[in-house]
Amino acid sequence: MTLFPRLAAATAGCAVLLTGCVAKPPSGDPSTTMGTITVTSTDTTCAVSPATAPSGSVRFRITNGGSQTTEFYLMAADGLRVVAEKENIATGVTGELSVQLQPGSYFTACKPGMRGESVGKAAFTVTGESPQLGGEEQTLLGKVVSDYVNFVKNEVAELQPKAEKLAQAYANGDDATARALFATTRVHYERIEPIAEALGILDPRIDYREIDYQAEAAALAKDDPTFTQWLGFHRIEKDLWTPAKDARQPDGSRAWDDWAPSTTAERKVIAETLVADIGRLYATVHADDFVTTHSLDIATVSNGASGLLEEIATSKVTGEEDWWSHTDLYDFQGNLQGARIAFDLVAPIAERKSATGKELVAQIDSEFDKLQTLLDTYGSLKTGYVSYDKVTRAQQRQLVEQIDATREPLSKLTNAVLGVESGQ
Repeated sequence: MTLFPRLAAATAGCAVLLTGCVAKPPSGDPSTTMGTITVTSTDTTCAVSPATAPSGSVRFRITNGGSQTTEFYLMAADGLRVVAEKENIATGVTGELSVQLQPGSYFTACKPGMRGESVGKAAFTVTGESPQLGGEEQTLLGKVVSDYVNFVKNEVAELQPKAEKLAQAYANGDDATARALFATTRVHYERIEPIAEALGILDPRIDYREIDYQAEAAALAKDDPTFTQWLGFHRIEKDLWTPAKDARQPDGSRAWDDWAPSTTAERKVIAETLVADIGRLYATVHADDFVTTHSLDIATVSNGASGLLEEIATSKVTGEEDWWSHTDLYDFQGNLQGARIAFDLVAPIAERKSATGKELVAQIDSEFDKLQTLLDTYGSLKTGYVSYDKVTRAQQRQLVEQIDATREPLSKLTNAVLGVESGQ
C-alpha cells in the first residue's frame, strides 16, 4: 500500500493556480526526440555542448571525468536561482537530467566535490516560442503543478510557527525544549527541499552545514552582503549538541576550529534571523507569481521526487546532515515523504504516456513501499526515531541498497512523464 493516495489527498481541496507548464512539442519539432546536451565535468571545468537548445523538452547528459563526485546546475538568468540540478554523479559515471524549458537565458555550472564554489559557469540559451497546451492535457498538468505548489505552501505554513517556537527556546537558553523541537520542525523543510534549494540564497541561510558554509563563505557574502556568518538550523544544532573538544567534522577537521558555542547575544541574532528567513520563504512560495517567476512545471515536480532520494543518498545515509544531533532519520523520513508525494502526483501522467510508463510507475511504487517499510523499523515521526549513531554499518548498507533500488527506476520518471525513451 502506498504511503500517500495517488494525487496526494493532503493537497485536495486547494485552489487551482494558473501554471507555466509546457507541452510535449509537436511532431517535427527538433525537441520532439529530446535533443541531448552533452556536459563534461572535471575538477576545474564544466563544458556544455551545444550551449543552446530549442524550447520544450531538453535532456542534459552529464559525464564526470573528474576525481570527485560532482553536481550539475541549470540556473535562472539571475545566476542564483536553481532551475534544475543533478546531484551525486560519481567519477566516471554519466547521469541524465531531463527538463522542460521556456525560451530565455540561463546559466550552467558544475560543483566538483559537491561543496564550495561552482566551476565553469556559462551562459545557456533556449530559443523558439513558448509551447502552449490545450484541452485535457493542460488541465491535468496544470492540476499536478497546482497541487504540488499547494503542498509546498502548506509545509512552509506549518514550518513557520514551529520554527518560531524552536528559535524562541534556543534564544532563551531552554536547550531541552529546543532539542525536543529540532528534528520534528525540520521535517517540514526536508519535505520541500528541492524547492527551497531553488530559491537562491535562502537555502544556504536556513539549512547549510558548517563545512558547506565555510567552503562557500566568500561567494555567499558576494551574493548577499548581509550573509557574513554561519546561520540557520545547523548552527543551532551545534550549539544544542555541543561537540567534545576532540570531536571531528564530517570532513575530518576539528569541531572547535574557528568555532565556539554561541553567546546569549549571538543566539538571539541567530534565532531572529532564522525566523526572518523562514518568513521570506513563506512570502516567496505564497506569492501570486511564484509558479511563473520560478518556472515551475511538470518536470520540476518529477525531478523533485528524484532529487529528494538523492538528498537521502548523499548526506542522510552517511550521517553527515545532522552530524551532532544524530537526528538524520527524521530528515530521511521528510525527504521520503516529499519524494512520494511528488511521485504520486506525476505518476498518472507517466501511466498515460505508454505501457512502459505504467510498468515504471508500478516498479517505483513497489520500491517506495519497501523503503518506507525498512525505515519504519527504526521508528516514526509520532513515536520518534533511533539516534542515527546507533544504526550499524550493516544496517546503513541495507538502507543504501534499498535507496539505490528506488533511485534507479525513479531516475527514469521524468523521461516517462515527458513521453520520451531514456537513453535516446
